[in-house]
Amino acid sequence: MPLYEYVCQDCGVRFEVLRPMRDADADIPCKNCLGKNTKRALSVFYASSDGRSVTSSGSCDSCSGGSCSSCGHH
Repeated sequence: MPLYEYVCQDCGVRFEVLRPMRDADADIPCKNCLGKNTKRALSVFYASSDGRSVTSSGSCDSCSGGSCSSCGHH
């Protein structure tokens, strides 16, 4: 089951919830103030494999977002 991140538009608290994909955009009350004015947030991730970093930004340190032969980024 995916972990989704939400932000409360009333109190500004960010919180995470494990829920089915079909419920990702369904209404959910804030875990802090119980307000119903919440929005799903974009989550940032970081992973490392074989000594190379992979981030959600879509670029690497050596290619600055352009096409790069050293990392294979297009």
